[in-house]
Amino acid sequence: MNRIFKRTYSYWFLLPAALIYFVIFILPTAMSFFFSLTRWTLIEWEFIGFENFVTFFREQSLNIGFKNTLVYAVVTCGLKVILGLLLGVLLTSKLRTRNYLRSVIFFPTLVSTIAVGIAFSMMMHPSQGIINTALAAIGITGPDWLGDTRLTLLSVALVDVWKGVGVATVIYIAGIMSIPSEYYEALQIDGGNGWRKFWNIILPLSRPATNSVIILAFIGGLRSFDLVWAMTKGGPGFTTDLIASIIYKQYQGGFYGLATAGNVILFLVVSALAFPLYAYLNRKEVDL
Repeated sequence: MNRIFKRTYSYWFLLPAALIYFVIFILPTAMSFFFSLTRWTLIEWEFIGFENFVTFFREQSLNIGFKNTLVYAVVTCGLKVILGLLLGVLLTSKLRTRNYLRSVIFFPTLVSTIAVGIAFSMMMHPSQGIINTALAAIGITGPDWLGDTRLTLLSVALVDVWKGVGVATVIYIAGIMSIPSEYYEALQIDGGNGWRKFWNIILPLSRPATNSVIILAFIGGLRSFDLVWAMTKGGPGFTTDLIASIIYKQYQGGFYGLATAGNVILFLVVSALAFPLYAYLNRKEVDL
């Protein structure tokens, strides 16, 4: 009896966290699922079943939005993994300015995403932007970064990578620094060079860091909205529309139930892609 009391007593310490989790996550999620089945305003609602979902899937730009969202997530995730790993290796070396460079690389993460979007929109202006001006100074005619439908999504993705690679770098730095020094000593005894150090030690033993970066970057790419909206508002046309920007446009139009259904669909899409990826990466990590 005393043992049961002690076990029950310890569970009471979980109650504050459970209440916070319920209020902040469970309750809003349940309300979102409910209101996605209604036509609602701030003062009234009407239950309409799955009509919002049917209407959302008939959205003209939805196919483009799904494709753009997936491409955007894959590109930004891949570049953050590659650049984060390379910068992590560089900034854990014996470079004398590594502490200063760590601060410089992480700084863009602290800047407002909207501010970054507005700043790069001006920098990428085809005739007055600093990027094309610099290219013109060396005899290169710069493209219309945000006006050319072939470049716009990639341009925004590169800005996203510039802003977010600092987080990936920090994760890799922590992962690389946690590798026991005995591995490096053994490699040095065997006469291994820098390439073997990277390929045989750093790359495989930093897999947990790689998995974390992939999951965070991929989910962030699927949910991305603010940077795209600040730079292009989904244009030109629908060429940079993501699922999140389509949902926002529906909110702007006053179709709150429809937009809520879109959020539910986005939540399901992210879950359907992220959870299997997470399980796959964890299985590969265990196999290693």
